[in-house]
Amino acid sequence: MSTNAWASLIRSSIGLAASLVFALPLANYAVLRLAAGEVALGGGLLVVAIAMVVLPQYFLDPGRILRGLISGLLPRQLRGEEDAAGSEADSIEK
Repeated sequence: MSTNAWASLIRSSIGLAASLVFALPLANYAVLRLAAGEVALGGGLLVVAIAMVVLPQYFLDPGRILRGLISGLLPRQLRGEEDAAGSEADSIEK
């Protein structure tokens, strides 16, 4: 594996560990509430605990967010070859 792959794997593992630090106690409390018969509270908290782990792993990839932010801030000429070619065609048609 390349250095970038290892760095990505380490960042992902640290992010998962940080999510679990907060989600596990919440999930534990949710299971206790479910066992006590408070189905709505326990079920809701369990859904929140699961979302705390799943959402950052699949939807909130920091690398993708950073790339999108940077590409949105860069002028069209600096974004990439496919964007530059498209902007040249737009300027010729106008």
